[in-house]
Amino acid sequence: MTYRQSSWGPSLVRAPLACWREAGASFQDGILAVVLALLAFAPTLSNIGAQLGDLPERPAGVLSIVLTLAQTLPLVARRRSPAACLAVVAAAFAAHQALGFATTFGSVGLYVALYSAGAHQVRFRGSTAAAASAGYVALAFVLNRLGSPLGPADFSAFCLTLAAIWLVGSSVRVRRAQEAERRRLAAEVATAAERARIARELHDVVTHHVTAMVVQSDAAQFLITSAPERAGEGLVAVSDTGRRALRELRYLLGVLEATGENATGENATGGNAAGEAAHAERAPTLGRATDLVEGARRSGQPVEFSEQGEQRPQPVDVELAAYRVVQEALTNAMKYAAGQPTRVSVHHGGERIEITVITDGADGADGSSQAAPVPHGPGPQGGRGLAGLRARVRMLDGQLDAGPRPEGGFEVRATIPTKPVQE
Repeated sequence: MTYRQSSWGPSLVRAPLACWREAGASFQDGILAVVLALLAFAPTLSNIGAQLGDLPERPAGVLSIVLTLAQTLPLVARRRSPAACLAVVAAAFAAHQALGFATTFGSVGLYVALYSAGAHQVRFRGSTAAAASAGYVALAFVLNRLGSPLGPADFSAFCLTLAAIWLVGSSVRVRRAQEAERRRLAAEVATAAERARIARELHDVVTHHVTAMVVQSDAAQFLITSAPERAGEGLVAVSDTGRRALRELRYLLGVLEATGENATGENATGGNAAGEAAHAERAPTLGRATDLVEGARRSGQPVEFSEQGEQRPQPVDVELAAYRVVQEALTNAMKYAAGQPTRVSVHHGGERIEITVITDGADGADGSSQAAPVPHGPGPQGGRGLAGLRARVRMLDGQLDAGPRPEGGFEVRATIPTKPVQE
C-alpha cells in the first residue's frame, strides 16, 4: 500500500515567504497600509491603539473615517518618503485626538511611521526629529487647553514611548549601514586577494617559461655559428617550452573562468564537478617536476634531481605549491646563476613534503667565479616570485626559507604539510 505525501508541509509555507521577499518594497508597504486600514474598522480591535487626549468622545462620522485612513494609507510611502509619511500620519493622529474621536487600530500607523522615519530617513534626520518634537509639544498644549485630564507626567511618558520607537528604527538603520560597510570591505579584501593570486600565478607561469626560452634561444643563436648541427636541438627546446607555457596558461585561464562562474552562482550545480576534475587533471603537480628539470637541462643548466620517500596523492593546492617551489627556484637559478650546478631534492614524509633546491657558486680553475654572483638585493630574495611563493606556502601552514649559503650559492628550502587527498 502506498501513501500520497501530504501537500501540507514546510514547502507550503516557504513558497509564500519567498514570493513576499521577492516582491518590491512598494508592494510590501502597500499591502501593509491596506491591511492596517481594514483592521482599523474591525470592532474587536477598536480598543487597541494610541490614545493621548482622553477628551469626551464624539460620535464617529465621515471626518473620523477620513482621519483614520490618513493614519494608515500614507504608509505605502513609508520607505520611499519616510519624513512626508510621518508628517501626514502625525497630523491625522493629532487631529483625531484633538477632535475626541474614539480610539481605532489605525492609530498604530503613527508607531509604524515613526519607526520608518528612524530606519529609512537619510537626509535631514535632525530636522525631522526636531519638527516631530515641536509638533508633539504643540499637540500636548492644545489637548491641555481642550480640557484633557492628562498631566505633564502622562505626556512625558507617551513622548518617551515615541522616542524609543524612533531609536529602535535608528539602531536598525545603523546596523544595516555597518553590515553594508562590512560587506563592502570584505568584497574589497576578496578582490585584492584574488588579484594577488592571479599575479602570483601569472608570474610563476610566465617568468619561468620565458626565462627558459630566452636562455635556450640565446644558446641556439650562439650554436648557429659554432655548432650548426646542435642549433636545431636548441630551437626544439624553445618550441617545447613554449607549448608547455601555453598549456599552463590555458589551465590558469580555465581556473579563472571557473572561479568567476562560481562567484556569480551560474555554474554552482553538479555539472561543474566535471569541469573542476578536468582542471585538476591539467594542473601542474609535483609529479611533473621532472619536466621542469629537463627543461632547465635543455637550457644549459646542470641540474641533479633526487626524490626520497613514497609519493602519495595530495590535494591540488599542495601539489601546485610544491610544483611552484621547484619552478621558481630553477627560474632563479637560470636567471642569476646560469651554468652553475643545481641540486633539486624532494622528500616525501608522512606529514610533510620537504623540497630543497641548492645552486652552487663554483669557482673556476683559476680561482675566479665562472658565473655572475647571486645578488643579495634585487635578485631572488627581493623579487615578486619568492615573496608570492612564501605567501602561497604560508597559506598551507608551511614554511619557505630562501637565501645565500655561507659557502656560496643560493638555497631554497620549503616544508609543506600534507594530508590525505580524501580529506
